[in-house]
This record gives sequence, C-alpha cells and structure tokens, in this order.
Amino acid sequence: MESPQSLRILVVEDDPRMAEFLRVGLSEKGHAVQTARSAEEGRRLLEEHLFQAVVLDIGLPGKSGYSIVEYLGGRPGRPAIVMLTALNQEHHVVYGLDAGADDYLTKPFSFSELAARIVSAARRARTAAADNLAFGPFQLDLVQRRLFCNRAEIHLSPSEYMLLRALALDRGEVVPRRKLMQAIWDAAPVSHGALDTLVNTLREKLNPQCPGMISTIRARGYTLLEEEELRERCAP
Repeated sequence: MESPQSLRILVVEDDPRMAEFLRVGLSEKGHAVQTARSAEEGRRLLEEHLFQAVVLDIGLPGKSGYSIVEYLGGRPGRPAIVMLTALNQEHHVVYGLDAGADDYLTKPFSFSELAARIVSAARRARTAAADNLAFGPFQLDLVQRRLFCNRAEIHLSPSEYMLLRALALDRGEVVPRRKLMQAIWDAAPVSHGALDTLVNTLREKLNPQCPGMISTIRARGYTLLEEEELRERCAP
C-alpha cells in the first residue's frame, strides 16, 4: 500500500550509475521509479505513463533536458520538474527555473535534500492545479484571484495576490526574495524595497485575522506559517 507521499517518479539521467543510485534510493523511500537515458526516451515514457514528478538532468545525449521542460510546458496537471545537474552557475539556475522547472539542485548533492525537494515540488504542483488554495481560515480563489477568510472577502491588489499565492504554495518554507519577485513581477526591473513594501501592505490586510502569519527570514526571504500554526493563531 502506497504512503500518502508515495509518488510516481521519472528519472531522466544518462549516467547509468547515477540513474541506478536514484532509482534505488527513491524506491526505498516508497516511490515508484522509472528511468530514461535520453530526452527522447523520457518524452516517450511521459506520453505513455502518468508521473507526478520528473528528476531531470540537463546534459543528455541528443536533445538536452530543457527539451522535456519545453514539452511539458504549462499544461494543467503536469508533473513537478526537479532539475538535477552539474551546471551550477547562477545563469544556468535562473535559466532552468525560467524555462519552467519547479526546483533546481546541483551535483554533488544531498540525497535526503533531493528526496524532500521532490515531495515538496510535487505537492506544490498538485496545489497549483486546483481551483482553490486553502490554508488556515483562508481560501484563495486561483481562478478569480480573490481571497476569503471565513467567507468574508479580503480585497487584494494583483501584486498582493501574486505574493500571497507564492507564499501559500510554499507555506512553512522560506521563499527566497528573488523567487517572490519573479512570481510577482516576472522580469520587470523592481527593487528589493518594492518587495518589502508589498509584504508590509499585505501584512496589514492579513494581521486582523491572523497576526504574524508572514515572517521575515533575514537575508533569505519570507515564510508563511505552516497549517498547524495557522489553525492555532488565526481567528476561527
């Protein structure tokens, strides 16, 4: 019987030793794992099987791992994409995330961290596919972009909505400032001060219902309380 966090995972990795290491390790975590040695084989498996996560190398024979990201695109219900590669320069990381990857981890890596990131990315992908995002007493309507708390609407600006959505998808985790700015303004040139101001205005709207639900993690980013803390702290 599968555990609640058991996933169907595709590993696309051309190094046979690394592919087997990932297959065995993730299988021992309770996941169902298939492997592919090229982008072409990976795409064929994605066409034939339903996966919830893809662990993807970039430097593959023939087409690169980016071709799989492009193939999956923004289609609804697509698996989470975690890039696992030796390309560790910042522009590679930025390009991979901009292309559509959900996370990016460089080699050498901690297997425990990889396993946790896969589960987290798959959870975010499932949540993003839903029409509504629930956390504590809040309901975020992802279709109409409206926020409700105990059925009463809290009016948000478009930027406040994008900020709250990004925090809620990764709640309980520190969301880096750069990731938040990308989620809100895409490639527009905005300052870190603009993000701080936006966080403060959002806090002012949320604090009457749930004081302190957004925390500042100095020099790293921001985080939204985990579900259990939200239930304890927020107004019923």
